[in-house]
Amino acid sequence: MAKLYFYYGVMGSSKTANALMVHYNYHERGKKALLVKTDIDTRDGDKIVRSRIGLKNECENLSEFVKYPNDRIKEYDCIIVDEVQFATTEEIDFLSDIVDVLGIPVMCYGLRTDFRNELFEGSSRLISIADEIHEVKTVCWCGSKATCNARYNEKGIVREGEQIDLGANDKYIALCRKHYKLGDFGPK
Repeated sequence: MAKLYFYYGVMGSSKTANALMVHYNYHERGKKALLVKTDIDTRDGDKIVRSRIGLKNECENLSEFVKYPNDRIKEYDCIIVDEVQFATTEEIDFLSDIVDVLGIPVMCYGLRTDFRNELFEGSSRLISIADEIHEVKTVCWCGSKATCNARYNEKGIVREGEQIDLGANDKYIALCRKHYKLGDFGPK
């Protein structure tokens, strides 16, 4: 039975690397998997999914994928979506229809919360309706589980601003809740 999966984690927890490995595994076994990403994420190009460790693959943009007719979607054995936190509620519901109507598993990867520890729209909807929710874990500099995406600049942790500000290690660090609250980046 097909399911809607949500794999979430903080920045640097290897969500994208996991998505790319799942995509590779499907193809290695002679199956067709479609890699999709939300349109907002243009850091590595319009139709490229790239992990921090250098894995990358071509993909489809979600805004184009939602226009696919069912017959075209049925060509795939699995749909894998990266940066799903940026999806709208309507796009998440479309992905759930692929599972419920077409019987195709959809695996979504993304952040749960932003730099203020508030849910993204896409993540909120997935938490509400996903069949399975899994955390992709990583650690804070102290060794505790990292649960917070801290945005920072030259002055320290940023606590106000627009929810979406694309970046990677240049703007964000994964911290445990304690060190997030303290604004403590750890030893230099």
